[in-house]
Amino acid sequence: MQYGVSQTKLAVMAGISREHLSRIESGKVAVTEEMKVKLLEALEKFNPEAPLTMLFDYVRIRFPTLDIGHIIKDILQLNIQYMIHEDFGHYSYTEHYYIGDIFVYTSPDEEKGVLLELKGKGCRQFESYLLAQERSWYDFLMDALVDGGVMKRLDLAINDHTGMLDIPELTEKCRNEECVSVFRSFKSYASGELVKHEEQDKAGMGYTLYIGSLKSEVYFCGLSTLFQTNFFRLFFRYCTGV
Repeated sequence: MQYGVSQTKLAVMAGISREHLSRIESGKVAVTEEMKVKLLEALEKFNPEAPLTMLFDYVRIRFPTLDIGHIIKDILQLNIQYMIHEDFGHYSYTEHYYIGDIFVYTSPDEEKGVLLELKGKGCRQFESYLLAQERSWYDFLMDALVDGGVMKRLDLAINDHTGMLDIPELTEKCRNEECVSVFRSFKSYASGELVKHEEQDKAGMGYTLYIGSLKSEVYFCGLSTLFQTNFFRLFFRYCTGV
């Protein structure tokens, strides 16, 4: 493979068997257009020129206003008539509007104002709206700041598609005091420990590493998934509460 990817890794990423991929490469099996797309998409994830991708994974912004219509229309640039209204809320808010996983909360309390919350799926959905609006995350966040919005929590996720970030290795470096950081503490967790009976079971475990106190406004979180052993995610979190 041009990216130095093994048949097994590419086959797993494309959702086919290694034997089937081998037959495709040797010309023994005709390749459909759908399979070509799958293989190209899978191969691109191993692209050494772009092994890391960054995205917003959580956004929470509070606006000093009770005019929820203004926030939805002028900041989100969405149509409130297409949103569902519920007469209850979270975080002590009394009502909210939502479309998909995009939530906007409000209450009569002027100190609370209007709260926008985008979780992981909400961020992905809002990216589609931004694309249609010909805006970027930068444009949106600048509009929010100009309108007096206060960033209460931002999660930036860096996805490692090629295994550059080895969480167990990073954890070991932290334990050996080889990690150079302004943060003073770290914590690590391994999932599946209760069912880890054999040495080979370790390969199926997930690992999480926190650098910095979870009580501080800023900390990093690195994790590897149980089922995608070559996929890792590093979080940068800024949080000042609701």
